[in-house]
Amino acid sequence: MMPTSVPHKRGYINEKGERKKETVTVFLISHFSFNFFFIIFSLLTILGPTASGKTGFVCRLAYKLGGEILSADSRQVYRGMDIGTGKDLEDYTVDGKKIPYHLIDIRDAGEQYNIFEYQRDFHKAYQEVLSRGMQPILCGGSGLYIESVLKGYEFKESENVKPIDSLIVGIDIDRESRRNRITERLKSRLENGMVDEVKGLIESGVKTEALISYGLEYKYITLYLLGKLTYNEMFSLLEIAIHQFAKRQMTWFRGMEKRGFHINWIDYSIPDEEKVSIVTKMLQ
Repeated sequence: MMPTSVPHKRGYINEKGERKKETVTVFLISHFSFNFFFIIFSLLTILGPTASGKTGFVCRLAYKLGGEILSADSRQVYRGMDIGTGKDLEDYTVDGKKIPYHLIDIRDAGEQYNIFEYQRDFHKAYQEVLSRGMQPILCGGSGLYIESVLKGYEFKESENVKPIDSLIVGIDIDRESRRNRITERLKSRLENGMVDEVKGLIESGVKTEALISYGLEYKYITLYLLGKLTYNEMFSLLEIAIHQFAKRQMTWFRGMEKRGFHINWIDYSIPDEEKVSIVTKMLQ
């Protein structure tokens, strides 16, 4: 089923933070299970702090829209760093269908990866998804990575980078629920092999300095394995660090709104299927 292209007036924010308008092409595609047409934006963006339930939701959304997911997570790019980064790759199979994903497991653990490399890799994957006539869905919690592609940050090495028009949906979670979910998730990950994951990375030759530089789970578990922290100290310091990280994520997203991005917030507690319905209505 081929989408029908139509001209569409859209607004965007240029590199100076100014609002601009231009005519772009969007696509209308009739979904087999509905009697209406979706306006397919050039990009859908799902953002939110850690432990807000983005992955399960975005996989359901991609399943409904026939989309492919582009990760916006600064640490999920690394192979072998699975539990600590919350890749949750089992979520990428919905009702027996594998949801295509990109920008996950594209670098070896121990390497360094920067925002320019992310922007370059994103645009390559993004264009490939568009060329297949599929809906690109950007999802993650790394606000700088997200803003770099939406706003079109220009770096010295950049080539013809432009802002991208996107419907932006944020997963809103209250502070107390977020803290509880972070603590319970941390306990679960530790019980399900996160320490062994970090130990295995070190045994495979990944330098401890590199793991520490990745922060959060990899920093504090490495310090524990090096004998610099007790288990209880590791847990306590890591829990605090993740709470602080989530707070910084929300500060960045609120900053994006002040810089002109419109984020459509949806409460985390709404079931994923209802969230999907809300977003599809936004596309009608």
